[in-house]
Amino acid sequence: MSKKTKKKIILLFGPTASGKSKLAVDIAKEFNGEIVNADSMQVYKEVKVLSARPNEKSVKHHLYGFVSVKENFSVGSWYELAVKKIKDINKKGKPALVVGGTGLYFKVLIDGLVKIPEVPKIDYSYLNLTGRRMMQNHYGTRYPKIFEGVNRNDIQRVSRAISVYDATGITLSEWQKKKNKKYFNPSEFLKICLIPPKPELEKRIKKRFLDMLKNGAIEETKKYIESGLSSHTLHTSNSIIGLKEIGLFLDKKISVKELKEKVLIKTRQYAKRQRTWQRGQMQDWKGFVDVNYLDLLKKVLSYLSKT
Repeated sequence: MSKKTKKKIILLFGPTASGKSKLAVDIAKEFNGEIVNADSMQVYKEVKVLSARPNEKSVKHHLYGFVSVKENFSVGSWYELAVKKIKDINKKGKPALVVGGTGLYFKVLIDGLVKIPEVPKIDYSYLNLTGRRMMQNHYGTRYPKIFEGVNRNDIQRVSRAISVYDATGITLSEWQKKKNKKYFNPSEFLKICLIPPKPELEKRIKKRFLDMLKNGAIEETKKYIESGLSSHTLHTSNSIIGLKEIGLFLDKKISVKELKEKVLIKTRQYAKRQRTWQRGQMQDWKGFVDVNYLDLLKKVLSYLSKT
């Protein structure tokens, strides 16, 4: 018989390759829960291997592999869908286990999200690096606050900032300061995060990518490119680590060794950004640092049972 937890919504955050997907399944089995995806790259149906989408069928999973790579999928789109799934799961008397490594998804789920009007999308993907810098300087000079809070190296976020300002006359940062729409009370959340030691995490990252190569990552990338997409097009799926690097390998621009080195470096950098987010944005979350999986599982289940 499944155990009970007092909380209706369990949030589980962890850096890439930390083992959160496996842990989520065992938690869901223990408490008769269902899993909701909170990873921005695991929503894409055509990129299963490189996004490390879970395969487990014994527990119900939601919001995995349902968006075409040709579609741009926003945090706002995820928020509305996730809220509905969580409420549907809770109506069945089950806890919803929200799992992933996209910190922004967790932030909007807890803090709410401003509803920004639908605006025409502007595609700057055709510009080379020099062209993109000229475009940013043009807008930044005329409207000094247009890129406030926006990573200027992220062409998708830059394009979004320009689209919103051109259509509404209000900057993206100003929209985000407006009153958020919240669906849940903070007391409904039980927040836990995985904090594996850096050497252990890097070892897991390496093993996982080697497994990805064995399990069809190159063939998956070929199909992605054949669909008409590339790292130069303005699609959110382009952020999946490995697509660009494998594309270079297929074009014979880099060797297998260079491919592995580039992907591992980029993945470690991503994990570092996730850890930085966790330290800055998740100070009130319960952290677990255990390396041994059985020890980790035992401690997490014990914590959930008592909280």
